[in-house]
Amino acid sequence: MPAKSKAQQKAAGAALAAKRGETSKSELKGASREMVETMSEEELEDLASTSRKNKPEKVERS
Repeated sequence: MPAKSKAQQKAAGAALAAKRGETSKSELKGASREMVETMSEEELEDLASTSRKNKPEKVERS
């Protein structure tokens, strides 16, 4: 599942770093804090590896 926005890709990267122990989970905010608890490392890798080229900064929820 590729990221839909730059913000989602960045949050997944932060959550992935915390899940791997590279950063502290207490440093996470917002979506990345939720992602680290609910997603597997493989799912986070998939989102974080998405290219940011031609992606909107944010996608409005519907």
